[in-house]
Amino acid sequence: MTGLADSFNRPVNYLRVSVTDRCNLRCLYCMPADGISLLSHNEILTYEEIYTIAKAAAALGINKLRLTGGEPLVRKNLSRLISTLAEIEGIDDISLTTNGVLLENIAEELKEAGLKRINISLDSLRSDRYQKITQSDKLEDVFKGIQAARQVGLSPIKTNTVVIRNTNDDEILDFARMTIDEDWHVRFIEYMPFKSNGQDGKLVPVSEMMQVIEDLGELKPTFPEGVGPAKYYRLPSALGTMGFISPVSEHFCKACNRLRLTAEGKLRPCLFSDFEIDLRGPLRNGAGIDELKQLIKEAVSCKPEGHKLKSGITCDRYMTQIGG
Repeated sequence: MTGLADSFNRPVNYLRVSVTDRCNLRCLYCMPADGISLLSHNEILTYEEIYTIAKAAAALGINKLRLTGGEPLVRKNLSRLISTLAEIEGIDDISLTTNGVLLENIAEELKEAGLKRINISLDSLRSDRYQKITQSDKLEDVFKGIQAARQVGLSPIKTNTVVIRNTNDDEILDFARMTIDEDWHVRFIEYMPFKSNGQDGKLVPVSEMMQVIEDLGELKPTFPEGVGPAKYYRLPSALGTMGFISPVSEHFCKACNRLRLTAEGKLRPCLFSDFEIDLRGPLRNGAGIDELKQLIKEAVSCKPEGHKLKSGITCDRYMTQIGG
């Protein structure tokens, strides 16, 4: 139990930190093909400001940090930020979500800086389809990045696959097979609707994914390391695992333990709500740790009981602007 709990008695100990809104891919569900209106350099939190916010959060009981984007590896000197965050008393886990394109040449540096674990977004194993989904031909670079991360001990390495009907849902079995002999830890994620990308019949419920995979054998529950919303299973004799994240069909709000900090310093209690509390403004106006702690407490107290996706209520931002 942490020192933070919301009004529904859910402990909150996990902060996702977006370090940039920029990305070197244009995934269909995350960002429009022509990009977004990017934040200016001055609008994005400095590493020192992120450190100060993380220090205030840790003082309240936050002990898990995940760095996200956009694509976090496009921001320079990310390992410097990681090394300073790793020194904060109370922070015992720093992880990263990346598309993996730039990972090969920086994996060792990230590990030495204090990064513990890594998640790699990978929505197709086929080069032509990967290019269609991401608007990039960098699939081989992603595979090299996965191998580099494994070699330096950034484990467990998890891949995140957003399953989209009539786009990549015929690869569910291909990803599942990777867990049998290749020691992959694959996570399947339901397509999440935003006002900016719509639903339009793209949702494949987790129940349907699992039914497809059971052609390979019985799925048995397992409990690997992690602090997220996935439910994990393993196929008979498989080296790896599969996680299923169901924000739409079986939402996990009742166990939500997280806050999200956007690249421009807005603290969001819920991914699917536009409610935010500004931390950058007060911080640049001289706010200290105590004032930041009060703002963080306010955000926690405003966490809703659950999102309203089934009622058609989503948020207005693209995923790359939120941090996922």
